[in-house]
Amino acid sequence: MSTPATPSVLFVCVHNAGRSQMAAAFLTRFGADRVQVRSAGSAPADTVNTAVVEAMAEVGIDISAESPKILTTEAVQSSDVVITMGCGDACPYFPGKRYLDWQLEDPAGQGVAAVRPIRDEIERRVRALLAELRIEATA
Repeated sequence: MSTPATPSVLFVCVHNAGRSQMAAAFLTRFGADRVQVRSAGSAPADTVNTAVVEAMAEVGIDISAESPKILTTEAVQSSDVVITMGCGDACPYFPGKRYLDWQLEDPAGQGVAAVRPIRDEIERRVRALLAELRIEATA
């Protein structure tokens, strides 16, 4: 599969309040305008997890204005890469899409100290994804 000029990545988790929000924020920061970034949840929460907002602020990324979004078929169809994070079979499958499943601990109900290692692992995986997509990280 050839990589399009501007690849599109969708991060999906159940509540779109933690893992997928962090991943989208890191990819937006490091990929700048060279990648389209989306995130969604199969059962979105009302707000982004406050411990996740705090943990991301510690690394200079403000996601306090973000809000969880519902997973749509259109979001999956318009993405080149779909990365799931614990949402099981809730994500629709379309041939020709690249699917990855990142097994990551769920930060729901945890404090910022427990979120930090999850955040750091997501950052590592996002940087590796950029390398796979042949996009040089900006920061």
